[in-house]
Amino acid sequence: MNSQSISALKKILSTPQKISLVTHRNPDGDAIGSSLAMQHYLKSKGHTVQTVLPNEAPAFLQWLPGAETTLKFDKQNQQSKKAILESNILFILDFNALHRVGETMQAVLESYTGTFVMIDHHQQPEPLSEFVYSDTSICATCQMVYHFIDTLGDLNSIDAAIASCLYAGIMTDTGSFRFSSTTALTHRVVADLIAKGADNAMIHDRVFNTNTTSRLELMGIALTNMVVLQESHTAYMTLSVTELENCNYQKGDTEGLVNYGLSLKGIYMSAIFIEDSDQNIVKISFRSKGRFSVNQFSRNHFQGGGHDNAAGGRSTSSLKTTVERFVSLLPTYKEAIAESYES
Repeated sequence: MNSQSISALKKILSTPQKISLVTHRNPDGDAIGSSLAMQHYLKSKGHTVQTVLPNEAPAFLQWLPGAETTLKFDKQNQQSKKAILESNILFILDFNALHRVGETMQAVLESYTGTFVMIDHHQQPEPLSEFVYSDTSICATCQMVYHFIDTLGDLNSIDAAIASCLYAGIMTDTGSFRFSSTTALTHRVVADLIAKGADNAMIHDRVFNTNTTSRLELMGIALTNMVVLQESHTAYMTLSVTELENCNYQKGDTEGLVNYGLSLKGIYMSAIFIEDSDQNIVKISFRSKGRFSVNQFSRNHFQGGGHDNAAGGRSTSSLKTTVERFVSLLPTYKEAIAESYES
């Protein structure tokens, strides 16, 4: 966002506005963290603010300050539409293509006639917004929200609630600060958030140490299903609807499972394929090490995208057919994957 845009937006926000905040379907820590942090910040400035989620966030994120005030579009449809369409400003957080919210909510966003503001760190943003803060080099949208508040000269407005939301989003999107997108600046931001009241130990405990027996059973099944293709430096896992149902699957139970493939020596790309009966699709998560872009791989073949080393995708084919297609693609990318990472 250039200085002219910042000045224009700052002027708009200098008077009370009716604002809605939206993020992508199946919100993760960065999505709901950035949304709730912006909600707290904008409310403190005298604005009327409502966060609208496409659907419910996982249980391990519902403790975040303000989570109970959000509207869920899939369950509170009329209230959600009203909040979006009657707002003067609509913040788009942690996504940059309208299809990421789901078809029904997408249609509502496409009919919105107010001012869009986008804050996002994913690649290849669509031209959706008059005000765009897009930076793919930043590890998390929550870090971008911190910089956005800083640009407005308002870091002193970050209280413990805002700091906790931002810390949770940065922590989850960086794999607890272990991914290569974590920079020295990220650590300086996180240090300031801790100083402003984010309880780092408590946040980590609430996010990662609230497993249910059924989630651990599901993890065991996913690991049992893992297929390792050493010649392609690739591993993948599958979870069928039956396996999910047998383990009393709850939203968020499969979070992070795809990363286990990359823990294997010599494996530079990992994928997980999960049947989704609600959307009648196969949801796919990709992860990679080094220079191999799963963002481009997913865009090319699985209607997805994201980051170079972390991306999502989808398939309307069966689980078996989707996996077979994935495996058939690997010989084409074998050299690129092999040469992408130096151990």
